[in-house]
Amino acid sequence: MKLSEFELDVMQLLWRHEPCTASQIHQYLSQDKQVAYTTVKTIVDRLEQKDAVERVGQQGRAIIYRSKVAQQTLSNEVTPGFMQRFFGGSSRSLIAHFIEKEDLNKEDIEYLQTLLNNKNKK
Repeated sequence: MKLSEFELDVMQLLWRHEPCTASQIHQYLSQDKQVAYTTVKTIVDRLEQKDAVERVGQQGRAIIYRSKVAQQTLSNEVTPGFMQRFFGGSSRSLIAHFIEKEDLNKEDIEYLQTLLNNKNKK
């Protein structure tokens, strides 16, 4: 499933706050950027057409939506394209970029080391 940046933003909010209405998604999005309600509703309708969200009820005249696709599933689909586009397909470059650019605390570093150790054992 191919989603635009804005569609991904809406999905992120839906995963965090579902189930919710397009109006609620608009309120969450409006905290970070200026966007019209009609734009948000169009995106939600588009996500419904792509079978990424579904209607699960109604609150007055407002339709309540929830995701039909898991965040992990979409991440698995998006990651290879992202890695190819920005890092020439190199997982090493991608991982190095995040390790070098992110502010990692001790807990983050220990978690990453555990992941690497487990991967190494496989």
